[in-house]
Amino acid sequence: MADTPWNSVWITGASSGIGLELARLMADEAPHVAISARSADALEAAAASHAALAAYPLDVTDADAVKATAERITAEAGPIDLAVLGAGTWKLMDAEDFDLAAVRTGMEVNYMGVANAVAALLPGMLSRGSGHIVIVASVAGYRGLPKAVAYGPTKAALINLAETLKAELAPHGIKVSVVNPGFVDTPMTRDNPFPMPGIIPARDAARALLSGLEKGRYEIVFPTGFVMGMKVLRLLPNALFFWIVRKFILTKAK
Repeated sequence: MADTPWNSVWITGASSGIGLELARLMADEAPHVAISARSADALEAAAASHAALAAYPLDVTDADAVKATAERITAEAGPIDLAVLGAGTWKLMDAEDFDLAAVRTGMEVNYMGVANAVAALLPGMLSRGSGHIVIVASVAGYRGLPKAVAYGPTKAALINLAETLKAELAPHGIKVSVVNPGFVDTPMTRDNPFPMPGIIPARDAARALLSGLEKGRYEIVFPTGFVMGMKVLRLLPNALFFWIVRKFILTKAK
C-alpha cells in the first residue's frame, strides 16, 4: 500500500470507464475504496478483484440514498478523506430536437448527483476541518458546443460549483478539485457519430486523474493537447468563437 493521505475514498460512477479504472488504481493507494453506481452487478464484480474495494450501489439522484450511503461508508471505513464524484450521463441532442425530459435527466444526474453528494459530505468534512472533494466535469463545460445541449450546460454548472466551493472551503481546510476531461474511450463515448480528437483509453485518463490528485492540482485535465485547444476557444471573442463553430465544428458534427 502506497504512503498516501487517504484512508477512506469514495468514487461515484465507478462501474465503468474512468471511475472503474480509477478505483482499480486507488485500491493500491488507500486501504478503503468505496465504489458507487447504479449497476450492482458491475460493482460487485469490481469489488471482488481487490480487497480494498467495497461496493455501495447507489442512484445519485436520490438525495436520501446518497446521504445514507455516505453515512454507511463512514461507519464501515472511517471518515471519507477523498470523494471523486464522477457519476454522469450523456445524450447527443441537437437544439432543433430539444427534449426537455433528457435535459432534466442530464441535470439531475450530472449536476444534482454531485450536489447531493456534496451535501452529504460537507457536514463531516467541516467538523473535521479536512477532506477533498473532486468534481468530474468536462471541457464541454468551457463553451457551448453542437449536440451538447443536454450535457454541456450541466458540466458548465459543475465547473462553476467547483470554483465556488474551492474559494469558500479552503479556509476550512477542505480541498476541492475539478476534473475536465476531453474525449476518453468509455461506454458513454463509443457510439459518438463524430470525430473525437485526441481520444485516450480510460486507464490513461485514470492515471492522469490520480497523478493530478497526488500533485494537489485544482484543475486536472487530459488529454493535454486537446484540452489546451479547448482552453483557447474559451478565451476567444464571441464573434470568432461562433465563426469557428460554424466553419469547422458544425460541419464535422453533421
